[in-house]
Amino acid sequence: MSKVITHSLFTDFDIDLFKAGKHFKLYEKLGAHLVEVNGVKGVYFAVWAPTAQSVSVVGDFNYWRGNDHQLQVRWDSSGIWEGFIPEITKGALYKYKIQSNINGIVTEKADPFALYCEKPPHTASVVWDLDYKWKDENWMQSRQNHNGLDKPYSVYEVHLGSWKRGEHNRFLTYLELADDLVAYVKETGFTHVEFMPIMEYPYDPSWGYQLTGYFAPTSRFGKPQDFMVLVDKLHQAGIGVILDWVPSHFPDDAHGLGFFDGSHLYEHPDRRKGYHPDWKSLVFNYGRNEVRAFLISNAVFWLHHYHADGLRVDAVASMLYLDYSREEGEWEPNIYGGRENLDTISFLKEFNEVIYANFSGVQTIAEESTSFPMVSRPTFTGGLGFGMKWMMGWMHDTLKYFQKETVYRKYHQNDLTFSMTYAFTENFMLPFSHDEVVYGKKSIANKMPGDEWQKFANLRLLYGYMFTHPGTKLLFMGSEFGQSDEWNFEKSLDWHLLQFDYHSGVKRIITDLNQLYKSQPALYEKQFTGEGFEWINYSDHQNAVLSYIRKGNNAKENLVIVGNFTQVVRENYRIGISQKGKLIEIFNTDEAIYGGSGIGNSGNLKIESSPYDGRDYSVELTLPPLSVTVYSFA
Repeated sequence: MSKVITHSLFTDFDIDLFKAGKHFKLYEKLGAHLVEVNGVKGVYFAVWAPTAQSVSVVGDFNYWRGNDHQLQVRWDSSGIWEGFIPEITKGALYKYKIQSNINGIVTEKADPFALYCEKPPHTASVVWDLDYKWKDENWMQSRQNHNGLDKPYSVYEVHLGSWKRGEHNRFLTYLELADDLVAYVKETGFTHVEFMPIMEYPYDPSWGYQLTGYFAPTSRFGKPQDFMVLVDKLHQAGIGVILDWVPSHFPDDAHGLGFFDGSHLYEHPDRRKGYHPDWKSLVFNYGRNEVRAFLISNAVFWLHHYHADGLRVDAVASMLYLDYSREEGEWEPNIYGGRENLDTISFLKEFNEVIYANFSGVQTIAEESTSFPMVSRPTFTGGLGFGMKWMMGWMHDTLKYFQKETVYRKYHQNDLTFSMTYAFTENFMLPFSHDEVVYGKKSIANKMPGDEWQKFANLRLLYGYMFTHPGTKLLFMGSEFGQSDEWNFEKSLDWHLLQFDYHSGVKRIITDLNQLYKSQPALYEKQFTGEGFEWINYSDHQNAVLSYIRKGNNAKENLVIVGNFTQVVRENYRIGISQKGKLIEIFNTDEAIYGGSGIGNSGNLKIESSPYDGRDYSVELTLPPLSVTVYSFA
């Protein structure tokens, strides 16, 4: 095997940008790159290890010997080690063997910029390329018409390892999922898929939220190009792709980013800022320029090379607050005496600015559970710059309400109505995510009270309320057909339940709700502004009934929605209306095809000149049990 040849992909300008934390395509320079130098093919390696005394590339091509292929450190104090090794080919396994100048500590690390990794539990990086011919030109050119804040945005959250399994409980491959999953999402009508982290991770029970290969799709399901096929086919089917992204923390596995070159290179050196007590993991040093460039480059990488349409940023609350999950004395205030992490705030603003400046038709979504202000407001107005934020308060209050027996609901109407006091302070996404169906919380279906009929009626009511409430939607896999058991990442969803009418009815109502959402502009055109919502009556707690109007750009397309949150049928139930004409029931969660009782309103419903609810006109309706009914103006 040939020795290392001096070679560099870096220009002086690249180095200046890297040091300043402004190089957002580091994946084009750092890592392993198949290149040709002076007519000789091989691999150029580059790794950031500023406290290293020596760095060698070890792999299956040199029998993992530590001194055969030593890289050279650049002269410019960047801390980058580099070199070209001839004759290495695609598929070669490698790591970096790093001897630190701090007490001679030796680490053997996977490449932080590896494009492909060995299948866990093996931990080597794999020399690879990103060659692929995409076929999603139509989607990429028009995706702003699908991803805009004034468009329907209904997300199906998926854990690839447990959506469906093959024979003997094996994982399905990316290519198999490109057939089965794409067809299913298209059938059920979701506009987007959100993948729980697909970047390489060592430990299955982490669900992918403890990453070691930030630039590599996990090899559990196939090769990088196979994942591209999955994204490509989703796009060709008109379905957007959101990736869970985890810049909040990373594991301390020996081959990962932790203590990379014998120093606290990626993690903050102060344990009060660099260690997460909940997850026993390390926290990035957001104030270090090169670390910021690594993370933002990673976000750019997935949007550019894998055509992702959005990034859902995990655990933002844990990043924003210095005292998150820490007791008194375990954290240090910022320079102003506050608890906010100023480095994180600066990083998140820059991340969002870079993403929105460089990619059209994408969204960033914050999983942020606190009242931190202006998360989804532009940075030029003082916000963090995200496109959307998860509405965790709505989710908690709504599930708390629905878990109550219906006889008690009249005392807790505020659990439902409170969300509208802050619904338009952010661009909110309504999430029923994986976090709500694990660790003893029960499945969404089994949170519902009552006998079997009432459980499923409540579930249909819950989804009807969700889809008619302002905001975009997210539903975790299995919830769309009323999965009975909690989610178990070690096995497939319980697809056999679809043979039962109640479960198939839930799937059908989700399919129809997605169609309703996409076909009714009043449900999405003004979903983030108070102009798109008006209460008719929120105070009928005695009957546990809510009525409201959803509005779009055209007043003629407005919708009237009424929710009956008990199993009592309300006949001749009057609500106020502000205009003459007629109403037509266009959706009813109690229809027999969904497993309901089939009670509803047929034909045109005449609006009468009879004042009610503070309005000049009114109409009488029949409210089915445990239902949401939707009406358009005739």
